[in-house]
Amino acid sequence: MATIGYVRVSTNEQSVEAQKHSLAATYNVERWFEDAGVSGAVKALERPGFAALVAFLRQGDTLVVSAVDRLGRDTLDVLGTVEALQSKGVSIISKREGFDLSTPMGKAMLTMLAAVAELERSNIKARQMAGIEKAKAEGKAMGRVKTIQDADVAGWRMANSASIAATAEHFGISTASVKRACSLKQATLVAP
Repeated sequence: MATIGYVRVSTNEQSVEAQKHSLAATYNVERWFEDAGVSGAVKALERPGFAALVAFLRQGDTLVVSAVDRLGRDTLDVLGTVEALQSKGVSIISKREGFDLSTPMGKAMLTMLAAVAELERSNIKARQMAGIEKAKAEGKAMGRVKTIQDADVAGWRMANSASIAATAEHFGISTASVKRACSLKQATLVAP
């Protein structure tokens, strides 16, 4: 049951020493992990120091950070990180916010973070859908550019009496693309 410190600064011109000093004044930190010159926009588990920290942490350990934003800038990432550490049996304390998951207040904070994360996900989806609708209204093409013509695929398959798999291999496309091309071709043959 160790107290582990994590510090992070976004640029190489900054120093982690102020964070270490602040945490060491309050907690008896047994081991430090750090990411220097790594933006908070980088997902926590993609940072080398944080990934090493997660691998090191054991059930019953306490992780201390100077502020929740040291874990990440993105609410969704912070929440995911907190939940992953909590599932390992690790307590997390943020000195600035007084965020301690081992207390009822800390658990309430986590619940509020979850609600904010859900709202953020909903807002992101709404903005995405609004952007798609706007693009469609402006006549912009959606999705990938087609690399094959449906008529070519259906025609080659019919002319060679080929299976869907053989046709997919011949054109270097998925079997789903072959099925779609052939069903579209069939629909155009039936249409008046």
